[in-house]
Amino acid sequence: MDKRVRVRFAPSPTGGLHLGGMRTVLYNYLFAKQHKGDFILRIEDTDQSRYVPGAEQYIYDCLKWSGLEPDESPVHGGSYGPYRQSERKNIYRSYAEQLVNDGYAYYAFDTPEELEKMRHDFKTESNPSPQYDHSIRMKMRNSLTLSDDETKKLLDANTRHVVRIKMPETEAVSFRDMIRGEIHFDTSVVDDKVLLKADGMPTYHLAVVVDDYSMKISHAFRGEEWLSSAPVHILLWKYLGWKKDMPQWAHLPLILGPNGKLSKRDGAKYGFPVFAMNWIDPKTNELTEGFKEKGFLPEAFINFMALLGWNDGTEQEIFSKEELIQKFSMERVHSSGAKFDYEKAKWFNHEWIKKSEVQSLESGVSFLLSEKGISDIDISVLRKVIGLVKDRCTLLSDFYDQSLFFFLTPEQYDLNAVKPKWNDAKKFFFSEIIRNYELNADWTATTLETNFKEITTVNSIKPGEVLLPFRIMLVGGKFGPGVFDIAEILGKEETIHRIKKAIAVF
Repeated sequence: MDKRVRVRFAPSPTGGLHLGGMRTVLYNYLFAKQHKGDFILRIEDTDQSRYVPGAEQYIYDCLKWSGLEPDESPVHGGSYGPYRQSERKNIYRSYAEQLVNDGYAYYAFDTPEELEKMRHDFKTESNPSPQYDHSIRMKMRNSLTLSDDETKKLLDANTRHVVRIKMPETEAVSFRDMIRGEIHFDTSVVDDKVLLKADGMPTYHLAVVVDDYSMKISHAFRGEEWLSSAPVHILLWKYLGWKKDMPQWAHLPLILGPNGKLSKRDGAKYGFPVFAMNWIDPKTNELTEGFKEKGFLPEAFINFMALLGWNDGTEQEIFSKEELIQKFSMERVHSSGAKFDYEKAKWFNHEWIKKSEVQSLESGVSFLLSEKGISDIDISVLRKVIGLVKDRCTLLSDFYDQSLFFFLTPEQYDLNAVKPKWNDAKKFFFSEIIRNYELNADWTATTLETNFKEITTVNSIKPGEVLLPFRIMLVGGKFGPGVFDIAEILGKEETIHRIKKAIAVF
């Protein structure tokens, strides 16, 4: 590549960070790291009416949790700041006025009432939603229809106005998309988008071009919903004299839920997360659950996200971040929508939990247990427990059910699994087990199992007949890892205590 790779993720701080946004982050990050380039986070907060307190910090938190932190941002700094658009406000006006002076844009003084009247008066059966375009603009109140003197008077009086791009009536605009190939547009079907709003803030259309130019962005990856805006942006790059510096674009496919584009409503309806982390709307106090709190590892999160619309051409599914950086390519991103499958996402998480080192799971499991009131855990015991049960856990939250009995003596037992076949011979057998285990100096799973089987032989009992009652004595139900492994971790005193307690109930 001729110039240094610089990519950006430019979210608006208006709420939680959707799975689609996080995938855009990931693809930007992977591409930048693969090419030894820079990943920039730019906060697009020009629409102050939609600004939500706390949303910007939430974005930083999501990127930090997932291990996709930027090289430059409002927090990390950099040589191309400010990285918040609201702090760049004075930059945009001069470019908007340059476009007006060069004949590529114009001042529009239409009031909201006049715009509403336009939509009503020019509505036809063939055009039910008239737009402010080449066929309408000469019938409105703007610097194209007013004299220069009238325009100057209105501007001098600080009359409320916007700046609109003057779209060509019939011009073919095209560009090469890294995913979709050559794309062509006809400008006659594109309206005169507002570039500078009445409050002096730029719209996305002007800001994205000015910011990408001034921050030397080499590649711009964004959702396919922005594809229809591409002709406006291409013309702005051209009109501002920057066409040769225009980044290469890639428009990412939608992530599909059960009924079309994956949405927050899908998560609420079907019970799966669609945000990276828990988001509480400060206005409604509504909670939208996140992947982190649901019990996903960040490694699994970025692994399954990467495969929502991309693969490396092989059957491989489990990728570390380092492998993704090495193998990712925008040309192998699909152009069609990617179906989100929550069960498959959980499969990825299960695989990552299984392959994770015990130490890497330690803090998450410890925090989970402390939230449930289980604290002051011996760290060596916790590590043994994690090593024993992690293969059984799909989500981090599963560690609670899978390991609770290690820390709390069961108060209830699955008596239906024991009572029908419980008899004096089995009761006597466990009395013998207690005596044997009390004398046992070697408290290891192997020795405990050997002794257990020897006593079944002496008492003419099949091991299978007493293994289930033994498990239920220790854990309360028909679940958990190897019963002798459990006993080893519980220790002699607690194992014998649980056997005695359960015999009295059985």
